[in-house]
Amino acid sequence: MTRDQIFEFFRRLAETDPAPETELEYGNPYQLLVAVTLSAQATDVGVNKATRALFAKVETPQQMLDLGEDGLKDHIKTIGLFNSKAKNVIAMARLLVDEHGGEVPQTREELVTLPGVGRKTANVVLNCAFGQETFAVDTHIFRVGNRTGLAKGKTPEAVEAKLEKRVPTPFRLHAHHWLILHGRYVCKARTPECWRCDLVDLCSFRKKVLEPPRSRQKSQGLEASTKESGT
Repeated sequence: MTRDQIFEFFRRLAETDPAPETELEYGNPYQLLVAVTLSAQATDVGVNKATRALFAKVETPQQMLDLGEDGLKDHIKTIGLFNSKAKNVIAMARLLVDEHGGEVPQTREELVTLPGVGRKTANVVLNCAFGQETFAVDTHIFRVGNRTGLAKGKTPEAVEAKLEKRVPTPFRLHAHHWLILHGRYVCKARTPECWRCDLVDLCSFRKKVLEPPRSRQKSQGLEASTKESGT
């Protein structure tokens, strides 16, 4: 994509959804940190179902420690890998209490030292909780970046680096939310819904799906019946 195309790409996303937000439910930075940690290899919907009751009881790292690992497991047992996630969340709470005064750090360097927190999780927290211009590259953003030509890279880190260089200033704060939502609901993994995509003319994806699956099936069926009838 050219610089002008990239600007138009985000301008259209911003016009459709001026203030996108994460679909994870949380009440403060600590709850967001926990929710993002739990969301690895899980859906936001599934995490929200588990954390509603949890966050009604737990708002701080100390309260998480008071709940304990077994108590936490009872709340998150519907989430994949809940045993290892519970250990990380408890260890994270201990480190926050002991070394950060119970507060969530506001730098990536500090966040990634917490158990269960990688670069993507740190970027989400920095962006959503503290309003920093970061790009949390998940599977959706990795796919959209490569598929559209916006930010091609063989690794999430490479895609993130491209986004850092290419996303225009007016759109940097919300860029990763727009890309996640676009990948989740329009530019889907198996069948991208190009027929209803506002960005289709800017996208470099060669195998665009310009008709809904049912429409294509009907068209193919009509062609087959026409050939059989000899008309």
